[in-house]
Amino acid sequence: MSSSFNVRSAAGYDRLMGRWSRLLAEPFIRFAGLEDGERVIDVGCGTGSLTFTLPQAAEIGEIAAIDFSPIFVEEAQRRNTDPRIAIRQGDATAIPFEDGRFDRALSLLVLHFVPEADKAVAEMRRIVRPGGVVAAAVWDHLGGMAVMRMLWDTAAAIDEGAGEARSEYCFRPMTGPGEMRRSFLAQGLRDVTESSLTIRMDYENFADYWEPISAGEGPIGKYVAGLDEPRQTKLREAVRAAYEAGKPDGPRSFASVAWACRGVVP
Repeated sequence: MSSSFNVRSAAGYDRLMGRWSRLLAEPFIRFAGLEDGERVIDVGCGTGSLTFTLPQAAEIGEIAAIDFSPIFVEEAQRRNTDPRIAIRQGDATAIPFEDGRFDRALSLLVLHFVPEADKAVAEMRRIVRPGGVVAAAVWDHLGGMAVMRMLWDTAAAIDEGAGEARSEYCFRPMTGPGEMRRSFLAQGLRDVTESSLTIRMDYENFADYWEPISAGEGPIGKYVAGLDEPRQTKLREAVRAAYEAGKPDGPRSFASVAWACRGVVP
């Protein structure tokens, strides 16, 4: 298994996280770098947040995109109108391309859901030519995702069963300071740089926040969907109080931080 992300539907994922992935794609591309004419692979493309932003940033020669989930692959293929883009199912720990095939291998919000994340970094290095770039970004689950910690911390306060799930969420591989950098160095990449990227997650109201979660998408949705109706209702109302914070329901904005790392193939 190459992904531990819980996928139910492409539309549900887009409401939960895809809309924010698209916002993160632009600063991530600026961090990773991009040049006209390059051959680029998007490892773990999801519904195409990074894949479809790449041609807007440079005159790309070719884009390959892979994802482990057939649900994501089908949706990304449906959305694709660019002949330079080819999307297929693939495993991040066994990328189906030959050595040195690409100028850049990029991965946006994927490595923390790959059980063998170091192996995925090694595969990205393998398929990039000498002098090419490997870059990835993951959410800072422990310290940079207030919007999700709000739910996990509320759940842990009212449900003993939430503590273990919260810990698993907060301490996923690659999400801590320096973790990706150490992995990149261990896989032989040079000139390795790690930084952080920040976006805003803006919600229209509590329903805009809660409904994608209660639909069961992602790790947090899997936990919520597994609760019986009384426990889910109790959690929803407690999280509503945290979201509203004593003011009437309406728009709220949360800063969200991702770790980003890049390195050069020797």
